[in-house]
Amino acid sequence: MRRAALAIAVTVLAPAAARAQAVADAPAASAPAVLTFDEAVRRALERNPTVGQAEQAIRRAQALLDEARSVFRPTVFGTAGTTILDDARGFEGNITQPRRQSTFNATASFPFLAPSRWAAKNQAADQVRVASISAQETRRQVALTAAQAYLAVVLARRQQEISLRNNETARALEEYARLRLEAGQGSRLNHVRSAQEVATTEGGFEASSLALRRAQEALGVAVFAEGPVDAAGDPDLSLAGAAPPDDVWLAERPDVRLFTAELEAADRVVRDSWKDWLPNGVASFTPQYVRPAGFFEPASTWRAVFFLQVPLYDPTLGPVKAVRVADRESARLRLDALRVQARSEVRTAQEAVVRLERASAAIRKAADNAAEALRITEVAYRAGATTNIEVVEAQQTARNAEITASIADDQLRQARLDLLVALGAFPRPGVQP
Repeated sequence: MRRAALAIAVTVLAPAAARAQAVADAPAASAPAVLTFDEAVRRALERNPTVGQAEQAIRRAQALLDEARSVFRPTVFGTAGTTILDDARGFEGNITQPRRQSTFNATASFPFLAPSRWAAKNQAADQVRVASISAQETRRQVALTAAQAYLAVVLARRQQEISLRNNETARALEEYARLRLEAGQGSRLNHVRSAQEVATTEGGFEASSLALRRAQEALGVAVFAEGPVDAAGDPDLSLAGAAPPDDVWLAERPDVRLFTAELEAADRVVRDSWKDWLPNGVASFTPQYVRPAGFFEPASTWRAVFFLQVPLYDPTLGPVKAVRVADRESARLRLDALRVQARSEVRTAQEAVVRLERASAAIRKAADNAAEALRITEVAYRAGATTNIEVVEAQQTARNAEITASIADDQLRQARLDLLVALGAFPRPGVQP
């Protein structure tokens, strides 16, 4: 009896081992690259064109700031020209305007009083700050997309492993039922049921393998790789410490910082509106050289001009200020709404982590019990104490329990990632390029 059991065990394990080896021996050309969680996030941040566009927005804002700063520098330009007449002009033998005359001059001007332009310099500096924080928010969104794609690969890998184990178990039982049928100790019905379970698990394995490849392709797109990318293992999504008390964590969220910067910039624009009513003054100096000199125009001259422009009545300034106030209040409302949403996200994520940790532990225990029940049922079936109906039911129960457990684990990982994002702790500083 022991010798027969050993022979059955060897025969049963052979197909499973061959199938596992076939999976491992997949064509090298289609084998995806393997990245860790931090490497995937880092590559996404380095290669995503959206991050590059955000950096260009910073450069554009910096260029506008440099343009606004030009108010503190003089403007210098020169002109040169030649005038040719049909004949010289003059009277009583004196030439007042030569027939051909060249003029060279240069003008240097400086706005010695420009309150509205001075204010524009500070407003442009605010926009540089807004663009920088906006780039951080863009990087967070890119990193989050890569992280979610990575977690999808981890889940798909777990599903494939479950499908492979279920197929191996079904094949072993089908082989055992076939040997019993050939030995005249089993029934055709038991063998057919076992074969049906094998076909079902094979279909599940192929479907899970396709889902895994799609998830790997999605991760490859997220990190801008030339092909599919596989996950190296479960990521570490634990918090370095306890969640910060009160609203300290709000300052770490890029979206909150962005909306705060936008509100501060809009508020500065409103506060600077009164400067539009202040006078503007410009001083200019223009030396000139004329060759040949005219009767009324010496060869070398210069001119200095000082003028002051005072706005007495401008009907557009009132509506412009009203628009600025509306923009500021809209920014304030957006920030208030975001703060409420952020606090809700943190509370929800914290509750989800606690609940899902408990649920995952309970579901994992149920899966272990289902696997143990399957082993007991298999032993009883081989001993002739039960039919393979109980075995098939135990297989289905164990398979469903394993799938449910893997989904619960994925939900827990997602909840931990959501908590890191809600607290502004993702991506971690060490991960960013």
